[in-house]
Amino acid sequence: MVALRDRVLSVDILRGITIVLMIMVNTPGTWAHVYPPLLHAEWSGYTPTDLVFPFFLFIVGISIVFAYQGKSVDSATYRKIIVRSLKLIGLGLFLGAFTIHFPFFKDFADIRFPGVLQRIGVVFFFAAILYVNFNWKVLIGICASILIGYWLFMGFVPIHGVAPTFDRAPNNWSNYLDLHILGTHMWKDDYDPEGILSTLPAIASSLCGIFTGLILTSKKPSKEVVLLGLGGALLIVGSLWAPVFPISKANWSSSFVLVSAGWANLVLALIYYLSDVRKIKFGSIFRYAGSNAITIFFLAGFIGRLMGSIKVDGENSIHSWLFKNIYVHDFMSMELSSFLYAFTVMCFYLLLAYVMFRKNIIIKV
Repeated sequence: MVALRDRVLSVDILRGITIVLMIMVNTPGTWAHVYPPLLHAEWSGYTPTDLVFPFFLFIVGISIVFAYQGKSVDSATYRKIIVRSLKLIGLGLFLGAFTIHFPFFKDFADIRFPGVLQRIGVVFFFAAILYVNFNWKVLIGICASILIGYWLFMGFVPIHGVAPTFDRAPNNWSNYLDLHILGTHMWKDDYDPEGILSTLPAIASSLCGIFTGLILTSKKPSKEVVLLGLGGALLIVGSLWAPVFPISKANWSSSFVLVSAGWANLVLALIYYLSDVRKIKFGSIFRYAGSNAITIFFLAGFIGRLMGSIKVDGENSIHSWLFKNIYVHDFMSMELSSFLYAFTVMCFYLLLAYVMFRKNIIIKV
């Protein structure tokens, strides 16, 4: 762990903002009425919501630098990395399998194997192992190789003699592998946004965070300017790549990795300048959420499942009853009602994070 006096406040704030946004976009009052920026792009392109998860993986990379820079690489280090990865994967699998009905787990065929926490665990494992074994020059080469290799494989290697596609189709390599390896254990019948092959470029997202972490822990002056330059460069390269490898969170395309890392650097540069350079005090509530980020996210997922499953009147779940009876009114649009419900949920978990912080309850996963 990094001593409190050595922490980069902007990273803590960005982590907290990211985790509560992940919760908010996952819990609208009704999925039938959501403002477009709070939805994922249908396939290609991206919305602000599509940037939230890669931001978190980016911060995972920064945290790896803070946690392991200068540490000796021994069996204890590898053991800690492995244990943390398995905890994250285990929590994700539990959320995917849990049901309120006895015996409290879904039928095996209905359990979704991939998921957000599972991807965080896998990405953390590989990014951390790479970081403790290679210098930044080798890591840049590995990151570039992942992104270019993923593009070439996805775009040019035929599937049983059929030209591959980046679209949502059976001849999309990511969809094809998920369907033939995971079978029924996917989010949708034909693809999973946290699938097997697309986890590879997700590791590159975390490597981009490692490069930013190395900048933040260096003695370089005007780090906010460096981050702005890096963010702008990544945005440009990703946008130039997009015509031949479309930006897509569903595929976690290489252009998406660069564009999302570009935005992450730009946002971090602004927060870094305000909090770490100008010493303007703001965003403490998000720091509290960031200190228990995984715990808060897991609780939001678990409680959300309970509220969506437990019936209060034989017809409506707790979730739908609260939404219909408190947030739905003739004088406001359904989109606004749905947003206010999600905003309330986000505020609840911010308050929970604050209480946990004040009581010095820090649960490290």
